[in-house]
Amino acid sequence: MFRCCVRLLAVASLSVQFATDSGGQSFPAKTVRYLVHDAAGSGSDTIGRIVAAGLAQALGQQVIVDNRAGAGGNIGAEIAAKAPADGYTLFQTSSALASAVSLYRKLSYNLVRDFASVTLLASSPSIVVVHPSLPVTSIGDLVKLAKAKPGAINYGSAGVGSSTFVAAELFKNLAGVNLLHVPYKGGGPALVGVVTGETSVYFAPLAASLAFIQRGRLRALAVTTASRLPLLPDYPTVAEAGIPGYQTGNWYALLVPAKTAKEIVATIHRAAVSALKNPNVSKRLGDLGYVSIGNQPDECAVFIKSEIEKLAKLFHGLGLTAN
Repeated sequence: MFRCCVRLLAVASLSVQFATDSGGQSFPAKTVRYLVHDAAGSGSDTIGRIVAAGLAQALGQQVIVDNRAGAGGNIGAEIAAKAPADGYTLFQTSSALASAVSLYRKLSYNLVRDFASVTLLASSPSIVVVHPSLPVTSIGDLVKLAKAKPGAINYGSAGVGSSTFVAAELFKNLAGVNLLHVPYKGGGPALVGVVTGETSVYFAPLAASLAFIQRGRLRALAVTTASRLPLLPDYPTVAEAGIPGYQTGNWYALLVPAKTAKEIVATIHRAAVSALKNPNVSKRLGDLGYVSIGNQPDECAVFIKSEIEKLAKLFHGLGLTAN
């Protein structure tokens, strides 16, 4: 477990209306835990720490980031689902857990039933990167090499069901190549794996990998989005580079245990939206390639359900399972 305490930064201009908890106290009256289902150094961890700092300002309390990695995010989700429904445990989920609903036959939690949605925080593009020792400079090169050496090239992921796993498996299917899967316990370790050369390919969250690309420690080939990114205009999309129909991305949402009082959910929602609008927070997210969202709780819930259904169809078509 890795913990980081985000200190309170008192800003008088930020105003959040506070709810009252079951004990009659104004919420929040103590430190809030911000649970992230991925390892320190991952894309999920990066956005979690930025948002947690903004929440600390908006709520007027310390917000502690609590990393609980493993099993493609399912360990953290189980812990969050069983937490008291008092607003003091916030859970940052992502598209990885929408995938897990279909990939795992048995889960100890239900992403829809056991949680109440607060808001979609942001979306994040991914980028195909390789270790510099791999003799490829384009998607075409990668496909050609992988077809010449079936199963000889490995790729890392944050675990079966993670967005990095889904991106790679979709690529394999559409490109008609065989890459060897090396699962890690989270995005941070998976990123370290490709940076050190333990793995050769990684479909990396841009936010976590950008610094390594800029320093030349990773070679970027293409972005996974439908169109080129303003932040990296010289890199083609995977579809442009020769894999028609390829498109993936990641999203992050803020949830709380299902029975949390509506008044407390509303307070957390206002604080989260305030945090996302904070100029320092929005700039940090934008500089890393994130697109801030901050929608309503009901809109967030509808989106998550639609993503679960979409991914279920995708995995059924590809024959993917984690069991």
